[in-house]
Amino acid sequence: MTYATTIGLEVHVQLKTQSKMFCACPTGYGAEPNSLVCPVCLGYPGAMPVMNAEAIRLTVMTGLMIGSRISEFSKFDRKSYFYPDMPKNYQISQYDKPLCEGGGVVIELDGTEKTIGITRIHLEEDVGKSTHLARSSGVDFNRAGHPLMEIVTEPDMASPAEAYAFLLALKQILLYIGVSDCNLEEGNMRCDVNVSMRPAGQAKLGTKAELKNLNTFKGVQAALHHEVERQSALLARGERIVQETRRWDPDQGITTSMRTKEDAHDYRYFPEPDLMPVVLDRDAVAAIRAALPEMPRARRQRFAQQYGLPVYDAGVLSADRAIADFFEAAAGASANPKAVSNWIMTEVLRVLTERDTTLAALPLTAPALAALVGLVDAGTINMTGAKTVFEVLVDSGGDPVTIVRDRGLAQVSDTGVIETLVDKAIASNPQSVEDYRSGKKAALQFLIGQVMRESRGKANPPMVAQMLAGKLGG
Repeated sequence: MTYATTIGLEVHVQLKTQSKMFCACPTGYGAEPNSLVCPVCLGYPGAMPVMNAEAIRLTVMTGLMIGSRISEFSKFDRKSYFYPDMPKNYQISQYDKPLCEGGGVVIELDGTEKTIGITRIHLEEDVGKSTHLARSSGVDFNRAGHPLMEIVTEPDMASPAEAYAFLLALKQILLYIGVSDCNLEEGNMRCDVNVSMRPAGQAKLGTKAELKNLNTFKGVQAALHHEVERQSALLARGERIVQETRRWDPDQGITTSMRTKEDAHDYRYFPEPDLMPVVLDRDAVAAIRAALPEMPRARRQRFAQQYGLPVYDAGVLSADRAIADFFEAAAGASANPKAVSNWIMTEVLRVLTERDTTLAALPLTAPALAALVGLVDAGTINMTGAKTVFEVLVDSGGDPVTIVRDRGLAQVSDTGVIETLVDKAIASNPQSVEDYRSGKKAALQFLIGQVMRESRGKANPPMVAQMLAGKLGG
């Protein structure tokens, strides 16, 4: 018997705010353990929470970006549970009145698009971080109280590959609007997974298992592959799937049982008495909507159509908002958007990778890159000179025209000068001349190289090639 897979995700995203959700403690990463805390985030009796308005705005922005309905009225609740990493013994979260409901994220897999529905987006406070040693455990409460956005999907994914594609698409959107750093190593983005199996063709969903606190996308995919195999094997043997919470062991490549699954009523939700409800002004929501950027997927399609770029190129350029903005600015100032695209995809991305830096940290500007492309297209400089100019631009910035003039990089296109150089190369390399005339076409490239070396890279390569071929009878 074959079985159908059903997967839903709960993605927890730390928001990019300067302070915590309900207190003024900073949200920095890597500080001395338990140094970014106060009576509010440590849950001292009598300490009163104050809501972080920026966290509300970032959550609303996320909801608008993926087509959610924004609640004009929402509230916070207390979710009671007793874990060492939650100092108050309850978490301030949202239950029946979340900030955002509905929406969807489009994924693309094997050339096919599919929309993964979003159930809700709610806001809560993060918990502390537990560290387990050989004989003891420690808790760092620096993370406790960090604004945490939880994005809950519909059970729309039918394979581990679809879950992986969803996480990549969601991360790209979150980075595009700058609501989170989405740094998995720092815990900015974590994931709980619900997965169930049922006989193919059966409408009723099977009993689900929840996999907790997966902090890498590859880990999500691997854990799902194992869980699909585990549940399928149990069903094939006629055994019953138990609703439970399981943990992923990446070293052994297996999931293991942690506890039976709690239902919502076990958390004893009730409205948070120390916080007023969140009432959103329609004009404020409209202002957030008006400031949203174009979706990465839509931008990719537009780049291909508007600038005549290959789909692959458009995808690379639109994947990162800073790169996409830079390309648009440079392309808008250039008559050759494809050449701008080529420079960014080869040279700019190379520099960013080699230097482990960002566009904002480089002195290179979009107008300067457009001007460089224009100099090449006009024949003022050849590609050898252009690459020299580019290195100056990424090191210290400046005006390409001035750099070409000050460094004497202008391309030599004077017929008389080039003929002198060509004649010298022919006279100095009789063997290469003979090789070319006997049919070894590669010899021509050697001779072109000799001319270019003699001209210190300034000679016009097409003119050199044409003149050499003419003189040698090619």
